[in-house]
Amino acid sequence: MSLLPDLSRFELQVLKQLWTLKEANARDLQAALDSESSYSTVRKILERLEGKGAVERVRVEHKAWIYRPTISQPQMVQKEVRRFLDSMFDGVAGPLMTHLADMNAVTMEDLQEAERILDEEDAGRAADKPNREQEGGNV
Repeated sequence: MSLLPDLSRFELQVLKQLWTLKEANARDLQAALDSESSYSTVRKILERLEGKGAVERVRVEHKAWIYRPTISQPQMVQKEVRRFLDSMFDGVAGPLMTHLADMNAVTMEDLQEAERILDEEDAGRAADKPNREQEGGNV
C-alpha cells in the first residue's frame, strides 16, 4: 500500500462523495455535498486532491473534467482511524470502545462482529505459526 495523503475534513467529504459516485465532475460533487460550498471551492478541493494523489482526471465531458478516486475507501478509513487512535488514545483501542459504548454508538451486534473478526484473525495467526516454525524461524 502506498503512502496515503493527509486530508482535511472537507477533502475527505469530497472524496467520500466521489467513492459513492465512482466518477464525477465538480458540479456533480457540489450538488451531492450537504454544504453551502461553491462550485469554485469544490473545483479547488479537487485540484488539491489531485495534487495529493487521491483523485485523477479521467476525461472531459461537456468542457468539465471527470474525476475518479485513486485510493480506496477501506485504505483511507484505516489510515484515519489509526491517526485518530494515535492522537487521542495513544494508539490503544480499548478506551475508544468504552467511549463508543458510553455514547450508545456501538451495538451488541457490532461487538459480536468485531469478536468474529478477531477470532478469524487469531485462527489465521495460529495456522500460520507452525508454518513459520517449520521454515526454521523462531516465533
